[in-house]
Amino acid sequence: MKKQVTSWHAIGAQIAHFRKYAGITQTGLADRLHISPDKMASIEQGRRPLRMPLAAEIDEVLETKGALEVAVNKIPAREKHPVVVADLVEFEERARAILSYETLTVPGLVQTAAYALASYEYRHPPLPDETVDDWVTGRMERQRIWKRPHPPWSTFILEESILRRPIGGLEVMRGQLRRLLELSELPFMGIQIMPMNQVPHAGLAGPMTLLQNPDNDFAVYAEGQGGSAVIEDADEASVYLEKYGMLRSQALSPVESARLLDGLLGAT
Repeated sequence: MKKQVTSWHAIGAQIAHFRKYAGITQTGLADRLHISPDKMASIEQGRRPLRMPLAAEIDEVLETKGALEVAVNKIPAREKHPVVVADLVEFEERARAILSYETLTVPGLVQTAAYALASYEYRHPPLPDETVDDWVTGRMERQRIWKRPHPPWSTFILEESILRRPIGGLEVMRGQLRRLLELSELPFMGIQIMPMNQVPHAGLAGPMTLLQNPDNDFAVYAEGQGGSAVIEDADEASVYLEKYGMLRSQALSPVESARLLDGLLGAT
């Protein structure tokens, strides 16, 4: 199979070129950056992404006048994240609206860094520490969409059981509950909780995310154990949109949900 060449391979080659021109060994550069030689090798070989803070450090050490920061900033959104969410990230970047329903964990777009770290650390089989660090950074970068001049109008429906599972421990969970309460006060954000005893329930087939693009068309992102899929067919998307409408009617209202979050925060 032909090896796929990505933007990270080009940036890695740039780093190797700048490093050699400066007369520094790969191990020497790793020492100056306080990272492992293996991580430095992986970056130069394009096997792992270069995050912006490290790009800035390398620019400073190699005196490359911000060249690497510029290059990383130009990387397409889909290449900055794990393959399983690459398609989702591409849609998030241009979404006018995001409608999310989650069953197991707090959605990535509204997670705290501590909660994201814990959720990755619980993975089995375990992920390498450096992979976890990269993925947490990537997840936090995705949340920059909330800083846009016109953020996407969004609703997040979470199963109540998510809020009662203390991922990362009680303090991490308290921080996550506070984060959800803060977000629920934003004018473009809605947080709704699906009670554990709710029947009938329109979401038993699993989680989903609907994303509306600038042309007002909806795409559906569905993720499972074996991978993910994006559905762009208008007829199929309309079925999910109808299902999401039913979920919103079955969940607690935003006011009731905030009251539940506040109660859980006081109980932890």
